[in-house]
Amino acid sequence: MKHIRTMAATLAVASLGSGQALAAGDLYLYNWTDYTSPELIEKFEAETGINVTLDTYDSNETLLSRLQAGGAQYDIVVPSQNFVPILIEEGLAYEINAQELDGYENLTDEWRDPEWDPGNRYSIPWHMGSTSFAVNTARYGGDIDTYEVLFHPPEELQGRIGMFGSPDEVVSLAQIYLGLDQCNEDPHEMQQVLELLQEQRPHVQVYDADGILERLASEDAFMHMIWNGYALRTRQENPDIRYAFPREGVLSFADSLMVPAGARNQENAIRFLEFMMQPENAAMQSNFAGYSNGIAGSDAYMDEDLAEAPELLGVDIDDRVFAEVCSEDAIRLQTEVWTRLLQ
Repeated sequence: MKHIRTMAATLAVASLGSGQALAAGDLYLYNWTDYTSPELIEKFEAETGINVTLDTYDSNETLLSRLQAGGAQYDIVVPSQNFVPILIEEGLAYEINAQELDGYENLTDEWRDPEWDPGNRYSIPWHMGSTSFAVNTARYGGDIDTYEVLFHPPEELQGRIGMFGSPDEVVSLAQIYLGLDQCNEDPHEMQQVLELLQEQRPHVQVYDADGILERLASEDAFMHMIWNGYALRTRQENPDIRYAFPREGVLSFADSLMVPAGARNQENAIRFLEFMMQPENAAMQSNFAGYSNGIAGSDAYMDEDLAEAPELLGVDIDDRVFAEVCSEDAIRLQTEVWTRLLQ
């Protein structure tokens, strides 16, 4: 979920009242692009004296590959719910035992004991949201709450469509539209997915999750695959942008904070987790990113326009489809579909 313009940034230690900074070490945060509030990091640095360095990625696959290659330089990572079990099973996650941390009492019921991390042994909530697409309604005024518009675009939108540049969520949307199971292991059904995406491809301008806001706001693209929080921020730049809630089902995500195994600054990472379970801090992050969080009491600190944003209010809980943890066979078929699509 969640993220644009991949970049690395180092945030300076904030000075306290006397002008002296606390010497409390470092924290290396690896998060989705454009998914971390600068004000939040400044507040954490000011309160703890810990110097935060931020590096970013644009897909769960990139995060996983980095950790598999040796990601001990990072102290905090932010995977989506279907990648949390993978990190745990591969020994890439540090056991935090969240129930013993200060602030755990603030987690909402939905985030306590989640199916992807029973007992919150390895993770706490960051954001929840959905993946769909947004349309410039000044360019197309028809019904957009169906994947039919995305995969069989009307003439007004053809050639001005943006899709994500990784297979995970693109294939999932196609499967929902076709009424197929997620993590599909049936080659014949995955052939249907490939044919649908190949039929759409001549109308796609770009496969890239970077630069969505700029493309939609400037009307370089008229329709773009997007996350709901980012759609909110894009609408603030261009009020003609509307986020779609397809009636076939809305792909949803729940991103979590985790500490990688072998992290060099584990104590500082735990301090950040406890910091993020405080309502005021969770709200500060939500106000920046435009997503819901799993911390009770944070609503009191949220911006009014966020509480009333249609991008956050439009999904009925029964219409949400969460991406699953896929088998090796399903991942192989998904990769094959993606490779053939782009060749």
